[in-house]
Amino acid sequence: MPLMRPLTFLVLLVAPLAHCLPQDLPPSACKALKTRLQLENTTILSAKHLDISQPQNITALGTCQTKALASTPMCRVQFVVNTTTTSAVHAEAWLPDTWYGRFLAVGNGGLGGCIDYLNLDYGASLHFATVGSNNGHDGTNGSVFVGHPEVLNDFTFRAIHVEAVIGKQIVEAYYGSPHQRSYYLGCSTGGRQGTQAALKYPDDFDGIIAGAPATDLNHLLGWMGMLARYIGAPHISSSPSFIPPELWDIIAAEVLRQCDGLDGVVDGIITEPDACDFQPEALVCVGDATEGCVSVPQLEALRKIYQPLLGPEGELLYPRYDPGTEEGGFAQALLNGSVISYTYDWFRYTIINDSSYDFSNFTTKDILLADRINPGDISTFNGDLSEFKASGGKFLTYHGRRDEIIPSGNSKRVYDLISKTLGMPSLDSFYRLFLVPGMIHCLGGPGASRFGQYGLVSTAANTSSHNVLLAIVDWVEGGVPPDTVTGTDFGNGTQRVHCRYPERSVWDGDAYVCKPLDVPFLDTSGQNS
Repeated sequence: MPLMRPLTFLVLLVAPLAHCLPQDLPPSACKALKTRLQLENTTILSAKHLDISQPQNITALGTCQTKALASTPMCRVQFVVNTTTTSAVHAEAWLPDTWYGRFLAVGNGGLGGCIDYLNLDYGASLHFATVGSNNGHDGTNGSVFVGHPEVLNDFTFRAIHVEAVIGKQIVEAYYGSPHQRSYYLGCSTGGRQGTQAALKYPDDFDGIIAGAPATDLNHLLGWMGMLARYIGAPHISSSPSFIPPELWDIIAAEVLRQCDGLDGVVDGIITEPDACDFQPEALVCVGDATEGCVSVPQLEALRKIYQPLLGPEGELLYPRYDPGTEEGGFAQALLNGSVISYTYDWFRYTIINDSSYDFSNFTTKDILLADRINPGDISTFNGDLSEFKASGGKFLTYHGRRDEIIPSGNSKRVYDLISKTLGMPSLDSFYRLFLVPGMIHCLGGPGASRFGQYGLVSTAANTSSHNVLLAIVDWVEGGVPPDTVTGTDFGNGTQRVHCRYPERSVWDGDAYVCKPLDVPFLDTSGQNS
């Protein structure tokens, strides 16, 4: 997860729908849910009103964390839904005392079964009745999927649907009135879950925010495995291709030297990684030099890393690693010579089904095997959003151009897939993608990465132009789509306008503005230069 700054609590402006529903429910109304609410295959574990006047820690459900921050007076409901005889989803509903008629479901991360308490609190603080689940299992280890196909189905597609169906019933039972609009918020795995919801259950949500979606998951995890293989995993001690962490710092500096200025500003941010034709040959060792440079085997590894992953027939399997993402903890998780845990667990426990598999012989053939198996329809690489579009749904997605886990080029690829599938050159009427220069995975990095997408920590302003959760509400309820999204950085509060694809961010000499793809990155006089 990205590093977080201390929380700054802001009062955000979210108008109630039609009228503000009754807010004077006594604590006993919450407590009564445990005994009087009877829902199909559902047990209410706890229902307790929390009279919160200032942020406080509460005990979390499950093993992922012991405490969670709560900042809103609410009815807190913990429940479990038996999805089959061999699987169950544990979840929480945070029902704020001041409710504006909106429902919000939140997603998960990695292979995890961890309730997203950060966004539970965020949604409730904005007066959404908010529900989050453990995605059908507890913890982050993929071994839970072995021999449990229904647990796997909860993870791949069902848990978010359960949040929507049962969560909405709990909301109506408590407030005495059904929700009026329904939303979803998630990033990474949560972004994939939001995409899957639009594909499989197009009526569950009126508006979906799906950040850095881990779509085409089998190929994504396979690509991660191939990156590790390129640099010698799992036997790095005997591999001449292995690139140690200190050398990655030098590589990162060289990438910036070659590509940082392409947008007209040298600021440590590569606005458009796809325009960066990184030449690693500049780092090759000369003469007897062995330090601060790359050997020929390391050079070959770099060439592979910065190329798209192709299959045996030359077909595209996954976009390339984005130049400019080499520094940082998550980058080292992919490029440290070990197979990242997501790939390790997924292939061991759901594809190869061999707990001793060590990736010594991992190739693109294993990725194609994952395609054929596609456990629980996990891939989530389907452009047919016609039913979601027909239902009036709105889809807002974003992706950091410095994402070290999921290449931002994949979100472009998904946009183009939807466009081709639906025969729509522009998806603006229902689907908008915002690319965020300098942002790492979901939140953080040197770019203007705070725009209301990931908990209160991501909030810097209380307007829909600066907050995607407010923007999706305006789009769904007011018919006002976001043309741009303005982000704020974690440093000195610098702001930057982020553009919707296929437009791109261009420096005009004073500021970054959004221009069509055929306008060069540097346009200082109103004329192309």
